[in-house]
Amino acid sequence: MSELFKLQQRIETEFGVRAPLPGGALDYDAIVPAGEAAEALARDEDRPDEDRYPALKPALAGGGLIGSALLLGSGIDASVYMMAGGVALAGIAGVIFILRGWQPKKGADEAGLAIGRDPGESVRDRQWERSEATHLLSTIHDALGDIAVIRDNEGKIVEANSVFCEMTGWLSPRGLTCEAIGIVFENVGQQHRFRVAIDSLHGRKIFDWHDVIVRDGAHGRFMVQSIARDITEETLRNAQAERARKRAEAASRAKSRLLATVSHDIRTPLAGILGMSHLLSQTRLTPEQKNYLAGMRQSGHALVQLVDDLLDFSSIEAGRFQLRPAEERLREIIENVVEMLAHRAHEKDIEIGACVEAGVPGLMTFDAPRLRQVLFNVIGNAVKFTHAGGVSVHARVDGGDVVIAIEDTGPGMSAGELARVFDEYEQAGPNDQRAAGTGLGLAISRRIMEAFGGTLTASSREGAGSRFEIRFPVAGADIAEAARSREGVLAGSAVLVIAPQGPASAALAATVTTLGGACFSVATAEQAELIAARALSGRLDLTDIIVDHRHAAQFHRLLQLQPALAEQKLRRTYLINPEERTGRPINQMDGYDAWLIRPLREKSLIDVLKGRMRGMEVRDAINDNRPVLRDVLPPVEAPEPAGVLIAEDDPVVALLVRSVLERAGHDVRVVNDFGALAQALYDQPHMRNRIEPQLIITDLNMPGGDGFEMLARLRASEEEGRPHRPVLVLTSDTRPEKRRELYAAGADCVMTKPADPRQLMTEVDRLLATRG
Repeated sequence: MSELFKLQQRIETEFGVRAPLPGGALDYDAIVPAGEAAEALARDEDRPDEDRYPALKPALAGGGLIGSALLLGSGIDASVYMMAGGVALAGIAGVIFILRGWQPKKGADEAGLAIGRDPGESVRDRQWERSEATHLLSTIHDALGDIAVIRDNEGKIVEANSVFCEMTGWLSPRGLTCEAIGIVFENVGQQHRFRVAIDSLHGRKIFDWHDVIVRDGAHGRFMVQSIARDITEETLRNAQAERARKRAEAASRAKSRLLATVSHDIRTPLAGILGMSHLLSQTRLTPEQKNYLAGMRQSGHALVQLVDDLLDFSSIEAGRFQLRPAEERLREIIENVVEMLAHRAHEKDIEIGACVEAGVPGLMTFDAPRLRQVLFNVIGNAVKFTHAGGVSVHARVDGGDVVIAIEDTGPGMSAGELARVFDEYEQAGPNDQRAAGTGLGLAISRRIMEAFGGTLTASSREGAGSRFEIRFPVAGADIAEAARSREGVLAGSAVLVIAPQGPASAALAATVTTLGGACFSVATAEQAELIAARALSGRLDLTDIIVDHRHAAQFHRLLQLQPALAEQKLRRTYLINPEERTGRPINQMDGYDAWLIRPLREKSLIDVLKGRMRGMEVRDAINDNRPVLRDVLPPVEAPEPAGVLIAEDDPVVALLVRSVLERAGHDVRVVNDFGALAQALYDQPHMRNRIEPQLIITDLNMPGGDGFEMLARLRASEEEGRPHRPVLVLTSDTRPEKRRELYAAGADCVMTKPADPRQLMTEVDRLLATRG
């Protein structure tokens, strides 16, 4: 073999060409460009060997030269020498032919040769590999039910799997475009991604279509490879969900309109009921009549609370719920709600009491009406489900939060009832009590507290009562300063309380203690005798004795057994339920210096223990529970009587507002529709005895016009030079956006029906003081 290499080197030196070794062949891929490989392979079968294999001639020439050289050197006779010389000449001729007539085709490899391979084998191998890969991918997509399509840069289909053929109904779609088949591409906002609808034999199918641009290795051209997944079921589900969402939104809007209409229709008669009861309370009534009147007003306010709950639930569901925080007194809010519910508790022969620790700030920033609503719902539920014992309310500060705990001695709740107690339309307890409510109160209350940034939680055990805890952050107050301002208010007071054990006596004792005093609460005559003996012996310096009316007989026996106790200078206070008050003068109650009504107010207790109040406080448990006949208010300058024009189509509401204003000395005229209002304002300028209105109080919805049109006309007339006349709108629509619309239209004040008479007069005085 070394001789062959020497001969090859000699040929290269003498002829300037590299001779191939025997059996060698040119690399077909190096000679034929890749783009022409397939076409060249197709033509191979019809070409002569020398044309099919361009390397044949140089191979024969080289082989002839080498073969001749071997024969010449082998020592054979002359005839053989002659034949060998001919072969050699043929080899030399072949070399010359190569040098003159043959050159490798453009694109050939530098080596230009491939040893021992069939010229078309590499092309066929690559084609086979691509075919196998394509077939495998097509099989996978067929199994998944996906469409797989390959298209050229003109959009014509080159390959398509069986799913595509089945969906489109074309057995051989090669050469067609998707558009020609009827496929429409819907852009979904992402590049190379489309939504495609195909009307197949199985019905209309929706596909999620993805395009990928790839380069074909055989041809070097760009191709579009597409994969599409059937999303028909998902699309149908989404469409059904969207239709359901739209139906729900339409139902929600209808519900809101219904609630707004119903609330208007309910609030109008409620305004009359509560307004007339307020006017009735200003007349002379017997104690029994006052109790009946208080019950009637409580029922009316409970109905107002129910309407508010329904409207709040609707606004929360619609995402329109808003808080209106202001600086308020938390202790008074708690005491007011407890007093409002005391009548219900006493009717069931259970107790209710509240204590606010000294560390709770007196003034805080919060939405007082919403918190009152939460307290009314939670405490009201506790009273509703408690049949023995009572309900206690305790407020304290924990870190930076106010915590209001409501505990009852009711039947408690099971784990299942506790888990759903805050769900809408869910109620615990027996069926007869479930029928007494809507099941919305606690659900709304929790959402309101979440809007506060706080929580409403519950814990309970069957047979052991329940505990609800309201927690929300302290805002707008200094906790440390609040504690200092109330600590020690009752320092030096030592109080003996003779009362049944329960929430009322516990709240009284806790209030005295948190304010710096000492309290000894006893429930039996024997226990009272022990405390009295300590006081008489000088071991205990008592200052006050508070006797519950249910233990009055025991206290009288105590005085008989220990006459020296009667000689002690102890302030004696009689504690009664509001239902037991008779209105008799204090001097008719032998042996007592003052009266108190439970549940106690902190201020009243302090005034009694400090000797600043004698006699029974008279309170109205509905109107913020403040005294209505014996309040001592700072002197204020009464406004001059003014002409007030009332536009109200409900005669009861009109009578209520007119009576309140006339009691304050104002001249009042009433009209019952927008036409009469316009006539009174614009069409009777020279009418004799005509009232020139300095204030307009109007309903929003009346016959003969629209409240917004009235406001627009009134404000337009003022731009022409007429004086500004304030407008107070009374409406049953409690939506915040309606209030904003009214203020934007020119209203000076918006009040919700039923309007509290005191608040109404406060706003009237303010508007008259600021009129132009």
